[in-house]
Amino acid sequence: MVILHVLAPAQWGGLERVVQALARGLRGVGHDVHVAAVVTGPATDHPFFAPLRGTGVHTRSLVVRGRAYRRERAAIATLCRQLRPDVVHTHGYRADVLDAGVARRLGIPTVTTVHGFTGGGWKNWLYEWLQCRAFRRFDAVVAVSESLVERLERTGVPRSRIHEVPNAWHEIHPRLDRPAARQALGIPRDRFVVGWVGRLTHEKGPDVLLDALPHVSEVPWAVSVVGTGVEGARLQARASHLGLDGRIRWHGAVPDAARVFAAFDVFVLSSRTEGTPIALFEAMAAGVPIVATRVGGVPDVVSPLEAALVPAEDPVALAAEIRAIYRDPATGQRRARAARARLERDFSVAPWLDRYEAIYRLVSAGVPAPVPS
Repeated sequence: MVILHVLAPAQWGGLERVVQALARGLRGVGHDVHVAAVVTGPATDHPFFAPLRGTGVHTRSLVVRGRAYRRERAAIATLCRQLRPDVVHTHGYRADVLDAGVARRLGIPTVTTVHGFTGGGWKNWLYEWLQCRAFRRFDAVVAVSESLVERLERTGVPRSRIHEVPNAWHEIHPRLDRPAARQALGIPRDRFVVGWVGRLTHEKGPDVLLDALPHVSEVPWAVSVVGTGVEGARLQARASHLGLDGRIRWHGAVPDAARVFAAFDVFVLSSRTEGTPIALFEAMAAGVPIVATRVGGVPDVVSPLEAALVPAEDPVALAAEIRAIYRDPATGQRRARAARARLERDFSVAPWLDRYEAIYRLVSAGVPAPVPS
């Protein structure tokens, strides 16, 4: 099949990792895979493309200045006419709302993957409302968690078009061992390190971790925060107000961050909302004890046997589980081993690719058929 993925990638993130893994995997089983990335900066410098080089996946940048939406849609139309894809698969708000309709008007089946919703202020609410309306026009809508399936149904997407396909784990770069990972991050070897990885935005809940830290003052912790985002300056000011300066390292964006998870004694996922978080897979692959909020698709990935699960926006509960792992590392390691085993058992790439292939064949044939579970 000829498959065209369209997205407007961020510097890094879970959505981007999923598209990279899906494109590489589909190319590996023989499909002609193209990825079109809408970018607003220099096309050759965007880090999204690096893992796709040399894989046989065809990549191209659609450089858009400002709000040149008409030019963007014209470029997508030209690309579709050139490639004549069997399916166009969009990812993220911009591609779902602006670009998928171009393919539909050319008679090309469209698929989207719903990676999650961020919530927040009125502007995000408006974007998500428009996106949910757009979902109703897709031939197939892939939800990465059960909670997203339920939300899509509530917003009017026909259940027959929704397919629940949790993300899979595909390791691209070899992981560093603990000493090398700590050296790469500049972390002292003798500290109990709490790791946090993600976008510094409200829905990811980095402020919840900050509020938890004063409740574990008796633990000799150091915190490594990997990631960037609009809340960065406010979070650093909040940390200073809480008297946490000197014990938190703000690493910013770290290329191939999955390689450094072994540096952490515990990985904290403090999100307010999630789809199927790739950072959770990265911690599971690294064998790091996990404390995570029980939101979105997180309970679909780990149970209390594999991670400590706490309510969202509960810094006291978060602190209690960090303390428990410090005091009883054996239990944390036992859960970490179980989490790695579950990752290998339940979230491997081959069946994941099979499900996407079946969805593509279903929509390109235009005949209702069951998709393998």
